Amino acid sequence: MILDLLGHSHLHEEVHPSFPKAFVWLQSFDPVTPDGRYEIDGPGVVAIVQRYETAPQDTKKWETHRVHGDIQVIYSGEEFIGYANRDELSVKTPYSPEKDAEFYSPPSVPASAFLLKAGSFAVFLPHDAHQPGVMTGQPGPILKVVVKFRL
Repeated sequence: MILDLLGHSHLHEEVHPSFPKAFVWLQSFDPVTPDGRYEIDGPGVVAIVQRYETAPQDTKKWETHRVHGDIQVIYSGEEFIGYANRDELSVKTPYSPEKDAEFYSPPSVPASAFLLKAGSFAVFLPHDAHQPGVMTGQPGPILKVVVKFRL
């Protein structure tokens, strides 16, 4: 997992061949862009623009992906994201190739959590179980872009 500010994205461009184009797109993102899917570099690098309300931790799912990694960027609002190594979790819903997602039961011991707020991003790879969308006190609105990059 990588956690940093979008202004520092140039420091991470060598991590994956798709990162330079993904970060250029994310740096030039216009917050009035409607929710939906946008190809950045063909179907292998896709941005998903989404607006939603954060919710209590016990209502949010733990997930991982196998085919794609995530770059999650907050443009407005803030949320906690739970983090754990997938090997420490029990599978709740087996992997779905159509959704490229596997879901897990909450950890039996407290997992790590971090605050993702406007101007920051997190990168998740297949071993990085994550629980996005957790409220920071009260439910609140979020504008987030998730870039799916093919591994």
